[in-house]
Amino acid sequence: MYSILLYYKYIPITDPERLKADQIDLCAKLDLKGRIIVSREGINGTVEGTKGSIQKYLEEMRRDVRFADIDFKESESNGKSFPRLSVKNRPEIVSLGTGTETGEFKKGTYLSPEELQAWYDEGKEFTVIDMRNDYEHEIGHFENSVRLPIKNFRDVPSATDKLIDLKDKVVVNVCTGGVRCEKASSHLIKKGFKNVYQLHGGIVRYLEKFPDKKFKGSLYVFDGRVATKYASPDKHVVVGRCATCGITSERCVNCDYPECHGHFVCCESCSQNGVFCSETCRDKMISRVV
Repeated sequence: MYSILLYYKYIPITDPERLKADQIDLCAKLDLKGRIIVSREGINGTVEGTKGSIQKYLEEMRRDVRFADIDFKESESNGKSFPRLSVKNRPEIVSLGTGTETGEFKKGTYLSPEELQAWYDEGKEFTVIDMRNDYEHEIGHFENSVRLPIKNFRDVPSATDKLIDLKDKVVVNVCTGGVRCEKASSHLIKKGFKNVYQLHGGIVRYLEKFPDKKFKGSLYVFDGRVATKYASPDKHVVVGRCATCGITSERCVNCDYPECHGHFVCCESCSQNGVFCSETCRDKMISRVV
């Protein structure tokens, strides 16, 4: 049996290169694959291995006082979600482009999955803002949530103007595991948003508690699984739609035009004669071939 571990923590790291080397050694010893980003602002990782190896990794991480209180999220896998191990040192553990966050920084008020569901049940007035990429939102999202027109998280600052009407409203930022919400919430607060909350533990924690409630579709994950289902089989609804023909689909692909390579939803049928996110990319590809 295999497991995937998803985690992050914003905490000052004085020697990122040393942490990177330590992570490479630890993961190699335990035969783990996945992606880990280390930075002066913290660590962000997704690793896969046997359940036994994942438990040993957890034990080692919790021995480090810097990471002992991390909210590690574990889920089952098939052992084939990652082709290799990648450990990199970058300026940010998730790229927003607004600068490295070190030490304590303002962020949204944590809202637990139970509290969010209670808000829904009570009919409280609030708006969920999806801080994920558009293709992630496409295959699964909270009902009536705001979808930002972004292909990458670093596009959030340029999309903030589209949220101006929510500046004095209660907003709840959501993302997969929480790491993007920390920075997105900080950014909104800096821009003058008054009532900023963020789903603690991310969509993953909400779906573990409430798989058949307000989140519809599948959860996009950045590994070989791509789309993960949490809802009961009789309640799961495919909400994604093929960008070409419009039928329901959860199949995500990359545009064949090399200068685009955009990620989008495309059904099997529409992929038979090449995969293009738009007629523009198709025409450009044809002109290159000719």
